[in-house]
Amino acid sequence: MALTSSVTTFLSVLTVIGDAVIVLTILLFILKKFGVNKPFDKLISFARKNALWMAFVVATTATLGSLFYSEIAQYNPCKLCWMQRIFMYPQSIVLLIAMLRKDKDIKVYMLPLSIIGLLFSGYHYLLQINPNLPSTCGITGAGASCSASFFMNFGYITIPMMAFTAFGLLTIGYLSLRNKK
Repeated sequence: MALTSSVTTFLSVLTVIGDAVIVLTILLFILKKFGVNKPFDKLISFARKNALWMAFVVATTATLGSLFYSEIAQYNPCKLCWMQRIFMYPQSIVLLIAMLRKDKDIKVYMLPLSIIGLLFSGYHYLLQINPNLPSTCGITGAGASCSASFFMNFGYITIPMMAFTAFGLLTIGYLSLRNKK
């Protein structure tokens, strides 16, 4: 139980950091539209140069985190958890190969995986914060309910929010590759 609590706290802190990075990225995008991005050029350049490596770290952390929750913490994944896993797990492997080959063209087929995963995790999170939304998860009694939360940290972080943040970071990373000249 102590291990699960420690891992959950660690992953929750990473989620808060990831959410801050997403908000910062959106702000930098807005500032760029107004021509005020000069002070942040080095930060943007660093992020673009290291986008594949950072995406690999995010995807691998998300994959290992989900495996920890199901295999060690014994949290039974629901149907939506499985859908998110389908769109997250391959990204770790493909990103590792892309990093080794320095292949930035993976954005073409990785971006759709991240966007679809983002939609599933966003809907899953909405089910958790509003269980009255229509859902087919758990209605047969088999498997976990999609609206149930194993925990809520910092007032908003659940497993689907962790996944939503990871898919958001991956999407931003792939878009930064797309915009590279």
